[in-house]
Amino acid sequence: MNSLSHDYPDVLLHNKEVPCLSLYQTTHRLHPDNVQDPIRFRNLVKELEESLRQKYPKREVMPLLEQFHTLADDAAFWNHTTDGLAVLAAPGMFRVYRLPRPVADLVVVADSFHTKPLMRITQSADDYQILGLSRNSFKLFEGNRDNLIDVSHVDGAAGTAEEMLGKDAGSREGAHRAYGPSGNSAWQGTDVKQSLSDRDTEQFFRAVDQAVMHRYDKSSGMGLILAALPEHHNLFRSISKNPHLLKDALDVHPDAMSTDALRERAWQLIQPFYLDRLAGFVDAYGVATGKAQGSNLLDDIAKAAVEGRVATLLIEADRIAPGHINADTGKVTVGKLDDPEVNDLLDDLGELVLKTGGEVVMVPAERMPTNTGAAAVFRF
Repeated sequence: MNSLSHDYPDVLLHNKEVPCLSLYQTTHRLHPDNVQDPIRFRNLVKELEESLRQKYPKREVMPLLEQFHTLADDAAFWNHTTDGLAVLAAPGMFRVYRLPRPVADLVVVADSFHTKPLMRITQSADDYQILGLSRNSFKLFEGNRDNLIDVSHVDGAAGTAEEMLGKDAGSREGAHRAYGPSGNSAWQGTDVKQSLSDRDTEQFFRAVDQAVMHRYDKSSGMGLILAALPEHHNLFRSISKNPHLLKDALDVHPDAMSTDALRERAWQLIQPFYLDRLAGFVDAYGVATGKAQGSNLLDDIAKAAVEGRVATLLIEADRIAPGHINADTGKVTVGKLDDPEVNDLLDDLGELVLKTGGEVVMVPAERMPTNTGAAAVFRF
C-alpha cells in the first residue's frame, strides 16, 4: 500500500508520463457491505478502458490496465478496505491509496492526475499521527477528527525490535553476557538482566524515533501523540529528537482499545492545537491584508497562484465554486453549479498553489475568515 502523505503533492502533481489514469471509489470496511466493492471496481476499470481507447486509439492499453486487474483479484486487499479508494496510474507508475473518507465513484483519463478528492483529505489542519509503542514493536496511525487509519507496514511505518535491529531478543542479550571463572557464560544476577533489557529497549526506541521522523511529512504540520504504557513514556521522551512529539499523551497501547475509541481520545488532545493552528492562519491573513499582501478575491488569488506568489491559501471545506482557471494567465471564468463539465475553482486554486510550493489549508465554514471560499497570503 502506498502512502498518500508522502506522494501528495510532490509525486502526483508533477507526473510527466501520459496518459494519467485516475480511479476513485467509495468502499466499505465491513461485511456484507464490502462484498460489492470489487465488483464495482471492475466496472470502473471497464469505464477506464473505454475512455483510454477513445482518447488513445493507437495505444496498447492493456499494459496500463494490468495492475488494475491484479488489484481486482486481490481478495486480501478487498477484505481490508476503508471508506474510500484512489488508484492512480501512468506508464511506469501505479499507486493505491486507502482513503479515510468516502469519495464519489469516478474515472478520469487525462494528461495529469485528477487529484481534487485527495486535496480534501491531505490538506486539512486537523490531521495528526499516533505512535503506538511497546518494548518490542511499534505501529503508526494517521487521522483527523472524523477518521483514524492504521498505516502500519506502509513505507516502514511499523516494525518489531527483531526486524529493526536485525537480531532477536536472545542474541541481543547474549551480546552482553558476562563470563565466569570457568569460561562459561553466566548471568550476573537479576540486575544485569534488567540492565540488558533496558539497554535493548532504549536501542529499539531510538530506532523507532528515527523511523518515524524519516517518514514524517514536514509540510503537514501534524502533531505526534505517543500512545504507550506509562512506564515507557519517560524513556522514549528522553531519547526522542522528534520536534513534533506532543507533550500530552495517551497512557495506553492502541491494541487495548478500538480504533474509534482511540480516535476519540486522540481528538480530545489534538483539538486545542488544531484551533490554535487555525487561529494562527486566520491572524496571518488579517495581517497580510492590512499590508496589501493578501486577498479574498478569486481573480486576484488565481493570478497570484499562476505567478507563484501565494504563500498560504485557506479554502473553505465542502464549498464548490464552479468555473475554470486559465493555467497560463490566471483568468477566471465562472460557471454554473449544475454543469458537469465545469471544474471547481477552489480545488484548481489549491492545485496551482501546491505546484508552486505554497501551503493549502482546508478550513471549516464556521472558521473561514472570508465569504468567497478562499483567503490568500501572498509572498510579495
